[in-house]
Amino acid sequence: MSEEIKDPVPPVEALDEEADELEEEEEKRHHRSFRWRSLSYTARMTLSFALIAAMTALVAIGVVSLVWEQHFQSYTQDNMRTVAETTASEIADRYEHVGSFTNAVLQPAGYAVGVTKGVGMQVVDASNKIVFDSTTEVGGVEGIVGPSIAPQPGHDNMAHAPIIVKDQAIGSVRVWVYGSDSLLRSADQEFRDKSYQAMVLAAVIAIVLASIFGYFFARNLVKPIKRLTDTAEQLKEGNFEARAHLKGEDELAHFGNTFDAMAEAVERNRELERRLTTDVAHELRTPLMAIQATVEAMVDGVLPVDEERLVTVDSEVMRLSRLVDSLLKLSRLENRSKPTKREIVNVGEVVQGIISTHEAYVQESGLTLTYKADPDVYIYGDPDLIRQATANLISNAVRYTDEGGSITVRVKRGESMASIAVEDTGIGLTPEEARMVFQRFWRADSGRDRESGGLGIGLTVVKQIVERHDGWVQVEGRKGEGACFTIHIPLYNEREQRRKNESRNRGDGKSSRNSSSRSRSR
Repeated sequence: MSEEIKDPVPPVEALDEEADELEEEEEKRHHRSFRWRSLSYTARMTLSFALIAAMTALVAIGVVSLVWEQHFQSYTQDNMRTVAETTASEIADRYEHVGSFTNAVLQPAGYAVGVTKGVGMQVVDASNKIVFDSTTEVGGVEGIVGPSIAPQPGHDNMAHAPIIVKDQAIGSVRVWVYGSDSLLRSADQEFRDKSYQAMVLAAVIAIVLASIFGYFFARNLVKPIKRLTDTAEQLKEGNFEARAHLKGEDELAHFGNTFDAMAEAVERNRELERRLTTDVAHELRTPLMAIQATVEAMVDGVLPVDEERLVTVDSEVMRLSRLVDSLLKLSRLENRSKPTKREIVNVGEVVQGIISTHEAYVQESGLTLTYKADPDVYIYGDPDLIRQATANLISNAVRYTDEGGSITVRVKRGESMASIAVEDTGIGLTPEEARMVFQRFWRADSGRDRESGGLGIGLTVVKQIVERHDGWVQVEGRKGEGACFTIHIPLYNEREQRRKNESRNRGDGKSSRNSSSRSRSR
């Protein structure tokens, strides 16, 4: 006889239902937590203004009520005390002539009760016998008839005033208010209630006005943001001519202007990239076609395999190599994938070596080269990169200077900066071109042929090299009169350099400790 083994694992349908319930509960919780965020910015701003107005009104009403109640209580108590004292004084004057509490003597009490609505009054003699009570049917010398509804003597909310005749108390006057524990008359209570109603009404009006103001304020605030959003959407869709065109002097207007400038830069860069694609395709296609045609001709036996043909193929291969090498150098500089050497560099000696290697190249181009240098100009950096930057400037000057022109290279020592200036008498630059000259793949004259015009990478490499040495490049020139590119790099300062090295070492040590810590945590 075998036992049936039941599977403890729930069926798949039950698991799916449980998962659906959990997901639904999570969505509800997410919806509750983000309900405020789901509102538009205008709605949130309007509600915020309304809530601020409501809180301000509530605080104001609370403070005013607290202060008002205290002063109002004091005011009404003073009024009741004044009624009691006035009545006691008048009764004392009459009592002095009559000598007893007659109806004529107590007449001021009845008059006071009749004039002051909602007020009760008692008059007692020296033995605390009630001789007048406004809550009974009859009082005075005829006696008290009927029950009294006056508060017990000594009650906190009852005003008292003694009746003084010839410096002797012959009785007292007691005053209270019907249906109140605070000596407030019905007229006073009505005034107080209407005052609170007025404050509540003012609070409602303030909330409504704050909501309206918040709505229009938020709408005016969101309008430029919406315009920026629409412009960004158009840029995302490929319309690179879209602009926000915000006007004004506030922060949003400045942000809009910066956004438009960024869009213009993106449009220029895309144009440069499109031109780069054409330039690179042309640069690669021309030598490749020459190599292919020459090799095929030699393979087919149309052309002999001699030194001249091999030199042609070799020159085209070198041309491709230079192009790829330039692109690779720029990529490494921008990505900082290759560390920069740091050593004391004599700028004059480094540039002198560049002049020696480029002198023949400059003379073959029909130009004259002049070199001037101050002695003992030292910087702290990478001598190979300095050579490359200077060589690029000289090559750029040769490329854009017609035959018969001149190139002058100067090395100077300033107060805190070393400078390498390369000046030519070539085609020059306009102010607009001077601002764009360091952008990648930009050339001053797009109509030049590829041999003389280049790809516009050299000056970008120069800028990257100089920035890695904490310096900058200055451009001066006029169209048709030549240009001058000046590299500025901080002079070597032993104390300052030691401080920078220590700071750099601390940063490297911290990075290594963080890396090891992450490794241990993994």
